Amino acid sequence: MGANHSHGHGHGHGHLTGAGRHRGRLAGVLAITGGVMILQFAGALISDSVALLADVGHMLTDTAGVALALVAITLAGRPATPRWTFGLARAEILAAAVNAAVLFGLGAYVLYEAVTRLTLARPPEIAAGSMLVFGAIGLVGNLLSMLLLVRVRGESLNMRGAFLEVATDALTSLGVITAALVAWLTGFTRADSIVAVLIGLLIVPRALRLLYSAVNVLLEATPAHIDLDEVRAHIMGVPHVRGVHDLHAWTLTSGMAVLTAHVVVEEECFADGHAPQMLDALQECLSGHFDLRHSTFQLEPPAHVQHEQPAHA
Repeated sequence: MGANHSHGHGHGHGHLTGAGRHRGRLAGVLAITGGVMILQFAGALISDSVALLADVGHMLTDTAGVALALVAITLAGRPATPRWTFGLARAEILAAAVNAAVLFGLGAYVLYEAVTRLTLARPPEIAAGSMLVFGAIGLVGNLLSMLLLVRVRGESLNMRGAFLEVATDALTSLGVITAALVAWLTGFTRADSIVAVLIGLLIVPRALRLLYSAVNVLLEATPAHIDLDEVRAHIMGVPHVRGVHDLHAWTLTSGMAVLTAHVVVEEECFADGHAPQMLDALQECLSGHFDLRHSTFQLEPPAHVQHEQPAHA
């Protein structure tokens, strides 16, 4: 008796994700961060600066993260198959999760190395002049990357993660420059380790927030912008609807929320052929209030509840 219908704004899944629409920007950021990372690594070896080394490590994470995001975008753009019915769109979220986990590990290492140096009776000597030059190179590179990403940072987790990392790198480069100036002008070389601690404290919570967002998607939590009680109320407000259950919403990938629901409608909707109009009414009800790229409704007569599995919301 039930009618299982998928209804939404188009049924193909070969669309560009939020990050996919700006692949060129990510490629530009990859070129900048990769080049600056190589230069700063040479600078860290020359100056023996842990703060500059921390900045290099963060740049390495940026470079790897953006490269991973570009690979994920390529996978996400592939069409759906019988095995991968939504395509590989969620590869973008996996990339964000890996990126966040690596970033967290980097922050923890920076904190450990910096605190270890602070406990030494005589901290290592650093080449403040070289540190200053390479810190400035890093700052310029990060500012260029931020200009590429600032207008599109809210369109996906990977775009947000990429912008977050280059913005954090810009701050860490400022910290490196500050530590270099202090060490150069006053001889207080512990400024290098102090700045490295600040960089670590800046990296860790941001990595955890990005990881939290990615894990929420992977665990199929209800999207933050969707209130299921409100969705249920909108569906119940459609004429001829008698009930709603098995209501679920989750995020497939950035910018693509998915919703499914079993909707109990009056018996006569099936007898008089009114079911297709009910689907249109349900879709119109939700499309104007919620950002849903794909929704599936199963229409059921009241008597069908006896065949439903228990304990479904």
